[in-house]
Amino acid sequence: MGSLSIWHWAIVLAIVVLVFGGGGKIPKLMRDMGQGITAFKRGMKEDKDKVEADATSPGVSPSVTHQDKAAG
Repeated sequence: MGSLSIWHWAIVLAIVVLVFGGGGKIPKLMRDMGQGITAFKRGMKEDKDKVEADATSPGVSPSVTHQDKAAG
C-alpha cells in the first residue's frame, strides 16, 4: 500500500487538470473536436457527390479513367 499504481496517478492528474485547467476547457475541447469530425464528414460527402456527378456527366464515359486517357 506504500506505492501508488498508474491508475492512482492518472486519477490525481485528471483532478489536477480539472482544478487548474478549469472545467470550461474540456467542453470547449470536445465541441472543437465534434466540429472537426462534422467538417470531415461534410468534406467526404462533397467529394462523393462530386465523383458521382462527374461519372454521370454526358461527355465522359465512366469506364475511362485518367490513366486510360494518358495512355492513349
